[in-house]
Amino acid sequence: MTTQQIDAAHIPAVTSGAYPLRAGNLVRPLVDGEPAFRRICEAVEGARRSVWLTVAFLHDDFLAPDGRGTLFDVLDRATARGVDVRAIFWRVNPESRSVEHHTFSGSADQQAMLAARGSRFLARWDRAERVYCQHQKSWLIDAGQETETAFVGGINLGAAYVSPPGHPQADGEEHIHDVYVEVTGPAATDVHHNFVQRWNAASERAVANGVFGHAPGEADLPFPTRLSAPRGDSGVQIQRTIRAGQYAGDQQAPEASPFDIAAGELSIVDQYRQAIDAARATIYIENQALGAPTTLAGLKAALERGVQVVVLTPAEAYGELKAARQRPESKPFFDQLADLGTYDNFTLVGIAGPTAQGGRHIVYVHAKAMLIDDAWATIGSCNIAPRSFFGDSEMNASIWDPAVVRALRVELLAEHLGQDTSALDDRQALALYREIALANTARRAAGETDWQGLAFALDPARYGEV
Repeated sequence: MTTQQIDAAHIPAVTSGAYPLRAGNLVRPLVDGEPAFRRICEAVEGARRSVWLTVAFLHDDFLAPDGRGTLFDVLDRATARGVDVRAIFWRVNPESRSVEHHTFSGSADQQAMLAARGSRFLARWDRAERVYCQHQKSWLIDAGQETETAFVGGINLGAAYVSPPGHPQADGEEHIHDVYVEVTGPAATDVHHNFVQRWNAASERAVANGVFGHAPGEADLPFPTRLSAPRGDSGVQIQRTIRAGQYAGDQQAPEASPFDIAAGELSIVDQYRQAIDAARATIYIENQALGAPTTLAGLKAALERGVQVVVLTPAEAYGELKAARQRPESKPFFDQLADLGTYDNFTLVGIAGPTAQGGRHIVYVHAKAMLIDDAWATIGSCNIAPRSFFGDSEMNASIWDPAVVRALRVELLAEHLGQDTSALDDRQALALYREIALANTARRAAGETDWQGLAFALDPARYGEV
């Protein structure tokens, strides 16, 4: 292991997943949708052999940055250059019909649209079990080649997600804060393996309306047999939520310890538990949801150890958590959250960006990231919620590299606090986060909009109230 990885060794990697911790990766976090999709599109445009992606949600209003057009414009241009382009889309069950309008479910009209525009990329549709979601959001460039590059994160394909850093609002548009990560090196091969596993086992692959661009049952993809060459100094482990039996009988990961995928994979929740339990100084979380009682219990134990904890989440709780607030049986969970607010080293925050009229607009936090001790981070699609930890298919990249994690902390806090924290250690930086967020909350209560940065403190005891 490198010196950087040793510095983060107090945070153990999990052994409950398909893929081990891989050394030798080059890692580049991508903060907010506009820069993230710009970089992804650049990679697609530079692809030599293949572009493979997994899509959870696709909104009708999505346009790639800098006039690149729709998702299908991006994919069709790559196909026209002779690149092998494949996409796996989520097809909803009746239990999740309410969100179908934000998916590309492969309806007859949608497939006719692809045919009419002359699209020649390949697609398969994949259901999840009952109400659950195929929630992975990944891009893989040049699978199996020297230029193999993976992108892992949680940013959906929609106009509100293509937001610039700082979230200045010009014309009343919605802004969403989110994070992706680019990985080159051995861990990118694990993203390759995951795509092949899903492609070959896609639930709709044997029916006529479950594929596009090829015949049902056409030959599957081969699994990777060797890892990409080392490209950098970061340790990376690709972690997943996979419901038991979803990909039963599929081939093992390259150079991984024996693993029975039929038993499912819960390596993301295992990593969250281990990382929070190992934290010595700081825990910084950005997540759409804060709905897992076991995670709150872990944060309470960390607070009692003196760890500084800051959690950035939507200022207005997401729908499922808000609905839970109205149910009497959820009271113990909300009591847990209120209890965290009694610690001086805990801060719950939201963010609000500036408007062109001099006001403030709430920015929805959709990110799924956690940074610990300026040494370790995880970025991916997984919410802190039982559904994501145990039900939906998810993918995170966990990173062991203090240089990368510290730089990411500085970048995120520069956006949220309007201040450079590169001269501060992580404890000082999170203490400053709390100070600025509390001051901005006082300004907000007084009707003022001249804040420092974007962050303002929320009351944990009232979070989720209508």
